[in-house]
Amino acid sequence: MSSALPTIRQLKYLIALSETLNFRQASEKLFITQSTLSSGIKELEESLGVILVERTKRSVRLTVVGLEILRRAQSIVSEVHDLGTVTENFKKPLSAELRLGVIPTIAPFLLPMIIPAIKINHPKLKLYLREDYSQKLIEQIQNGILDFAIIALPFDTNNLATNSLFKDEFWWVAKKGQKLTELKEISIEDINLSELLLLEEGHCLRDHAIEACSTGKMNPNKQSFAATSLYTLIQMIDNGLGCTLLPEMIVKSGALSGTDLIARPFSNKPPFREIALIKRKGDNRKIDFSLLADLIISARKQYSSRLGASRIQPLTSKN
Repeated sequence: MSSALPTIRQLKYLIALSETLNFRQASEKLFITQSTLSSGIKELEESLGVILVERTKRSVRLTVVGLEILRRAQSIVSEVHDLGTVTENFKKPLSAELRLGVIPTIAPFLLPMIIPAIKINHPKLKLYLREDYSQKLIEQIQNGILDFAIIALPFDTNNLATNSLFKDEFWWVAKKGQKLTELKEISIEDINLSELLLLEEGHCLRDHAIEACSTGKMNPNKQSFAATSLYTLIQMIDNGLGCTLLPEMIVKSGALSGTDLIARPFSNKPPFREIALIKRKGDNRKIDFSLLADLIISARKQYSSRLGASRIQPLTSKN
């Protein structure tokens, strides 16, 4: 092992390379040249006295010891980032940088409500957004890549701090002309589950819809079709391929405008997903976490009041 200690910059190089397993893509992500990245990785290997990355003309992968060093590097970089932001946050909350993740079935519908409120109430905040699946967002929070994330529960958050925001009830959606569209409200028992279309595996909205139909009559493994995205799902239903369940947030966003789709709420104990803000328990931005949660709840209520009556219900925090 060299007497030189690894630098934070070198550790960041390793983290970026692990996310892409491609020197060109990793260097572009870091805004450096490939040669600078390659040299930095080599210097890190020399300082530790081990090979961290196996390189061939066709592939890049981390060695066993490289994976272990990566895990520790992610923790170190995360702690350094927290150290760099703690004083700024003590001076004035929500005034520094904030890296926020949001899942695809929330981002297009909630962000237009909360971003204007953030600009008005916290104009100095530099908000960086990343859209991804729940599991990837959780991993990025644990690795220090993201500060907070907005996801839908139930979902295994791996013991992260959770601030529940509101219930987002499911509505039944089908093309105009189907028998149930003539009703003002329906029940789960009214739905022909064999006609229910869902998103493909990987979307937590799929799991939430399946749980909402926990009548024992649904077998998602027997579905012939699944949509790759929310908008594809809407188009499939608009073309008469079946029915689906969509959260109230999506229904009331105008996503169904220009279609022949009808949305109906449930009459008795409507199924719902729980929208939540999450972060690492060791993260020092507790004030930011609480303020952002309050801002989201307030912006959501104001938006809903403009739309008219809604059955959105706030939830209590679980820190």
